[in-house]
Amino acid sequence: MSDSKRILIDFENINDYSIQLNRWFLISLGAWPQTRSSSRIKKIVVSLQIFIFTSAVAIIMIPCMLYVWFEKEDIKTKLNAMLPLIHRIMGSVNYWMLLTRTKDIQLCIKHMEMDWKIVRRNDHEVMLQYAKIGRFMAGFCAMFMHGSTFIFTAARAMRTTTFMVGNETFRTHPMTCPVYSKIVDVRFNPANQIMLGVQFLSAFVVGSSIIATCSLAAVFAMHACGQLNVLQTWLNELAEEKKSHLAEKKLATIVEHHWRVLSFIAQIESIMHKACLAELLGCTLNMCLLGYYSIMNWASFDGMKIISYIITYISMSFNIFIFCYIGEVLAEQCRNVGQIAYMSNWYKLPHKTALGLVLIIMQSSRVIKITAGKLFRLSLATFGDIIKTSLAYLNLLRTMTA
Repeated sequence: MSDSKRILIDFENINDYSIQLNRWFLISLGAWPQTRSSSRIKKIVVSLQIFIFTSAVAIIMIPCMLYVWFEKEDIKTKLNAMLPLIHRIMGSVNYWMLLTRTKDIQLCIKHMEMDWKIVRRNDHEVMLQYAKIGRFMAGFCAMFMHGSTFIFTAARAMRTTTFMVGNETFRTHPMTCPVYSKIVDVRFNPANQIMLGVQFLSAFVVGSSIIATCSLAAVFAMHACGQLNVLQTWLNELAEEKKSHLAEKKLATIVEHHWRVLSFIAQIESIMHKACLAELLGCTLNMCLLGYYSIMNWASFDGMKIISYIITYISMSFNIFIFCYIGEVLAEQCRNVGQIAYMSNWYKLPHKTALGLVLIIMQSSRVIKITAGKLFRLSLATFGDIIKTSLAYLNLLRTMTA
């Protein structure tokens, strides 16, 4: 097979390559968009999968909420349950978003497929570079999130604690998410073992939901960045066109594709803004709690717990950093389109064609921003604010529990 044919086949399958990890994450959750050709058995299996996963999360999350609100425990004991509880609330919001926006996600995937078809083949290399970046971010996020979730859950569940009932001494595995005692007593088997199993399943579901949301945002955003870079190349080539009618035709193509990319970014914002808000608030609180746990356990120096807290803190920081980073990069790339149009050799173009660049410059000045709940713009400055806010909450928490 010749090199040209091999390259052709690779580019025809490159969209599948860019979303491959996303497809695995979504299929594992039953959230991969179903098509009309899907069999009835497959739809029943997916519905059963979703029911089992949502039930597992609810069985752990609701009793934990009741424990925090009603159990007669001191504030420090209740604070130990807040991190896994907030993590499951974050995961539930992400899972709900994935299940309710499957059609919109499918439209974005089809949009990406169409982009690979309509863009010139000599521009595919630029798109491929950004596809690789998006895939790397998705894989790195999965490794960090699942690793930290498993280590944090296992660090608590693997240990045993003793308690006495009358004159008898019993051993039990502590729950990462404590359960309200008036619902079920998880100190005794088989309730303890069953709830531990459900706890690990719920941790997998919420972790996978956060990973799927983060990886979708990364892959979609990097694809949009690739398209914006292609536009910049087209704008540089436009000024070299000497024939008036060809220049006007190229400008029309550029404007049309520019609007296509901006509509894609708007669709990303529409899908992700609620999940981004849950991530922003949840990660801020969790990073505060992880710092608090580390300080409280530093005196006893429980190595396993300290390591699990550090890894989970890094995972949370990386997770929110991805959202802030893609928001910053998209805004910067949108502005760059206008700057490239202004800095190009527009004076070489016919008068009417050069005036058309004003439309691109004006549109680029109105940057479509990725936000958290349409309240906070996601940028690197926002990431810095999140770190400072979590530290401020940590100082407040230490003062309240001192």
